[in-house]
Parts: sequence; structure tokens; C-alpha cells
Amino acid sequence: MKTILIVDDEQAIASSIQYVLKQEGFNTMLAHDGRQALDLIGSSKPDLIILDLMMPSMDGYEVCRRVRAFDQKTPILMLTARTSEIDAVVGLELGANDYIAKPVRLRELVARVKANLRDSDFGKEDVRAAHRSISMADLFIDLDSRTVKVGGREVELTYKEFELLVALARQPNRVFTRDQLFAQAWGSDFLGESRTVDVHVRYLREKLEANPSHPKHILTVRGVGYRLVWDQ
Repeated sequence: MKTILIVDDEQAIASSIQYVLKQEGFNTMLAHDGRQALDLIGSSKPDLIILDLMMPSMDGYEVCRRVRAFDQKTPILMLTARTSEIDAVVGLELGANDYIAKPVRLRELVARVKANLRDSDFGKEDVRAAHRSISMADLFIDLDSRTVKVGGREVELTYKEFELLVALARQPNRVFTRDQLFAQAWGSDFLGESRTVDVHVRYLREKLEANPSHPKHILTVRGVGYRLVWDQ
């Protein structure tokens, strides 16, 4: 049974989310400030974190940044009362997997929690059994251990960065639209924006490309999307 950590200083909201998730069969933990959340994350290792953006003492941005300093894998779903695109992008840049605006629609929240968790345990087993690794030139992707190496050097990727790279690498040189990549990495029933793909492509370039400003491997096809070229 998956364990979800809910971090929100508004106790009524946190309790409502907790109730709904328990009804869906999840274990839950509550934290009402950032420091308490970090303690629980370090000691209990939840499977997913629902993180409020605006909290006193330590906001969600800082909690997300600190978590990603030692944990690149655990999905983080950020709650925000802000609606501007830049706030959402900042959260994604710090390592959040997804965001949802307040007031929270609980059905949508549950759908996003399941979508972020699903790839870790479900729906990928047959694919991994058939294709345990992908190798081209000096890029090596181990699908079972979820590790990536470039020129023998291991590169640390977040869960969604790995999924996006695999989607591109399974069919190198093919041009994918943003929507196609979004569906493959996040799921076709995931509720979000294809701009998320652009943010994660930038992360991948920063980690995989020698010069992220002039990429040679993850290429933009103007007006369409992206393709992966890795023949050198």
C-alpha cells in the first residue's frame, strides 16, 4: 500500500485530502510545516508528496529544493493558490512533478496522485521485460535499475526525466510532438500541460548535453516537438 505525505499548514484542507486518499486505499501522513515535512520524508520515505506552496517559516519551493538535493525519485505534487504560469514553472524547475491549483478539486487530485504513482509499479512491467536496456553510441539506459550513463559516467535523473528520455530513446531520430511525449511520460489520462515537456527537455539537456545551449542530441523540431539523435 502506497504512503502519501500531505504537507499543508491549512489543517482543514490537509484533513480533507487525507480523508479522500484513505478512501482510495492509501496510507497517509500529515505535516503542517516545512520542517516537519522534511523530518517525515527523511525518516518515513513516502511514495508521493503533496506539498503546499505557501506555508510560513519554510515554503513549498524551499522544501522541494531540499528534498531534491537528496531524493530525485519521489514524485512531488505541488499545491498552489497562485495561478500565474511562472509560479508553476518555478515549481517544476525545482523538481516538482506536477502542480494543482487551489481550491483543490479532490477527484482531480486523486487522478493526478494515481497518474504519478502508476508508472513506478504498474503498466511498465511488460515493456521492461522485453527491453531491459537501450544503448546507442556512448549513451546507455538500464530500464530495470533506471540508471543512465553517458560515456561511462552515471547521470542522475528524476523519475519523469527518465521516462521522457526513454520515450525519445526507444525510437531515435523520430520526431515526437509535445503531446505525444507528454502522453508517454505522464500518461494519456494525466491532467496537465504539454509545456511541462519543454521544462523537462531543458533539464535533460542540462544533464546530458555538453553544451545545453547548443544541443546535439535532444533536438527541437520547430513547430512540431523534439527528436533524439545519438550517433556520436
